[in-house]
Amino acid sequence: MSQPDPLVEGTPVSLDLSDEELEAHRAHITAFIESVVDDAGADGAVIGLSGGIDSTLTAHLAVEALGSDSVHGLVMPSEVNTEGNMSDAERVAEMLDIAYDVLDINPIVDAFVDAYPEGADDQMALGNVRVRTRGVLNYFVANAESGVVLGTGNRSEAMTGYFTKYGDQAVDCNPIGNLYKRQVRQLASHIGVPEDLVTKPPSAEMWEGQTDESEMGLGYDTLDAILALHVDGPFSKSATIETLGVSAEAIERVVELVEGSEHKRHMPPAPAALDI
Repeated sequence: MSQPDPLVEGTPVSLDLSDEELEAHRAHITAFIESVVDDAGADGAVIGLSGGIDSTLTAHLAVEALGSDSVHGLVMPSEVNTEGNMSDAERVAEMLDIAYDVLDINPIVDAFVDAYPEGADDQMALGNVRVRTRGVLNYFVANAESGVVLGTGNRSEAMTGYFTKYGDQAVDCNPIGNLYKRQVRQLASHIGVPEDLVTKPPSAEMWEGQTDESEMGLGYDTLDAILALHVDGPFSKSATIETLGVSAEAIERVVELVEGSEHKRHMPPAPAALDI
């Protein structure tokens, strides 16, 4: 369960967007999607649908930008995905009237395990294989259909490195990448996404029973608040503690996530050029 959002309960700062701001983001993001597709000379877009709010919002905005005929959804279940999430992913595609395919990734993941059995017991390694397999399939379909791959990452995930390198961020763009998780939910609700999808607990489903908030060690509302004030904003650690009423440990955890994932937000490094 998410912790109460301290930015809403009486503090002088809020992440909430007004209706006018939500409409501005809506127009800005749909224009962005349209420009990315046009600039690439592509015929449309491919998006992986997980049943979660990020892919659901991105799909809605993609349809607004491109039309339902130009968006292709991929539902890519594995043995660790819940039936409910996969059903929600298909529901989103049907609700938006976009073409979609259900591609079982289990045989592909099994092929990796057969090639390197030693990795079968490493939960994180195997989870990353599942995510990277989906990334390859996204591009396989996009290349075959002259499409671009739309990512579904948000600002909170990008800043904390909560994504698989060369996996769910192996994409052509991130339309909702400038929104904190709280704002993703708010914009989704604003444009009419069903409330059960807006409020469902987020999970990357890299392994059975995994949830985002349990893995990170704090709720998204608290995470977003610390990111906005202390990491993105000018507040010191002590000022953030006083303003939000959070613990020093929570702030240290967020800073640890941000600093430890710096490598994920850059191209692979190479040695500096030699002056010889």
